[in-house]
Amino acid sequence: MKTILEAMKWRYSTNKFDTNKKLSTEQLTELLEAMTLAPSSYGLQPWKFIVVTNPEVRAKLQAAGYGQEKITEASHLIVFAVEKNIDDKLVDTYIQSVSDTRSVPVENLKGYEDMIKGAIARQTNEQRIEWATRQAYIALGVLVVSAAQMEIDVGPMEGFDPKKFDEILGLEKLGLESKVVAAVGFRSPDDPSIQYRKVRFPKEQVVVEIK
Repeated sequence: MKTILEAMKWRYSTNKFDTNKKLSTEQLTELLEAMTLAPSSYGLQPWKFIVVTNPEVRAKLQAAGYGQEKITEASHLIVFAVEKNIDDKLVDTYIQSVSDTRSVPVENLKGYEDMIKGAIARQTNEQRIEWATRQAYIALGVLVVSAAQMEIDVGPMEGFDPKKFDEILGLEKLGLESKVVAAVGFRSPDDPSIQYRKVRFPKEQVVVEIK
């Protein structure tokens, strides 16, 4: 397995995928498990990861994704969606999970529960969704790095019509909104982007140390 630096130097935002190469069940499972381990504020995990393999559905999503070919060419398409209703119910579900996982009585978590609910109550619904969106991007970052270490390519996408994606995937009835998309698979040898050298500002230009 590559080191993180090797993996990040190897990866690029893939635009053309090899349609003949697919992720194995084991590879997909490992990536999805890594995503579920992504950190989130308060640990609430206000996201869902929609894995789309159905060719007909992906053809519709491609039309809603401004014709981007990687939506249909990649082995898998993952849509990062967030909860539209971030409320006490979500907190209750999380607190119960903490209780079950750590064998701690729910009543012993009352202070933590009240703190989270208080923080959420001070936000408008729009602010809550914006907060949840930032958490989803953390999970996307985990996917990108995990895939790179496994020599699996990822093409993140913001260029799509979220409302149409939600309609096609039936997310409205699930109380979800799509926020970002990732095509996952293996680069095609004739992807023009392969030849481009990675352009990044030097560390000295982007790292600010406060001593």
